[in-house]
Amino acid sequence: MVVSLFLFGFFFSFAGSITPSMLNMTALKISLEKGQKETNKYALGVSLVVLLQAYIAVFLTRYISENPNILETLEKAGIFIFVLLSVYFYRESKKNKTSIEAKTEKEQHAFLTGLLLSAFNMFSIPFFCGVIVALEAFTFFSFDTVPVLFFVVGSFLGTFLILFLYGKFAKRVQQLTGKLTNDINIILAILTGFIAVFTAIKTLL
Repeated sequence: MVVSLFLFGFFFSFAGSITPSMLNMTALKISLEKGQKETNKYALGVSLVVLLQAYIAVFLTRYISENPNILETLEKAGIFIFVLLSVYFYRESKKNKTSIEAKTEKEQHAFLTGLLLSAFNMFSIPFFCGVIVALEAFTFFSFDTVPVLFFVVGSFLGTFLILFLYGKFAKRVQQLTGKLTNDINIILAILTGFIAVFTAIKTLL
């Protein structure tokens, strides 16, 4: 049971982050500007928060259906946060090349960036709640302490690996796409703006 829950946590956190999102696009941006070492710090920050979010999701799962206001509150707070992030990334995309190059010389605090952006991701806890509900429905999940720890550690490692890979192959992606570095901020602005709109619509339904 514990090994299977580790693998489930690893697989779902890895697969859930494969497609372009705010978190992995930021990993790509940091890698192109600062290198793999800073990307690893960022990935560690993101993954530590994911570990906590997965742990919280375990205990929310049992009674979340009776307390839907929990998710509603998180989603409403996320709307405001993602709007701010979208505006920020859009403004960054408008800066000229000189200002971007100058910025790369400064300390970026990649670990702190990972912690903050991951904490702002309002979809992580609902995602893990859904995974846990599905696993429990097939009797693949246990709420005992040791299985839960294996599940959240697997989630941590799965998230770290996908962000590591985004950073590892960032230069190859840059070679294939040319001006990707300059376009990443606008992509992030679009992604965060889309998340804000989607969350707002969802809360109104």
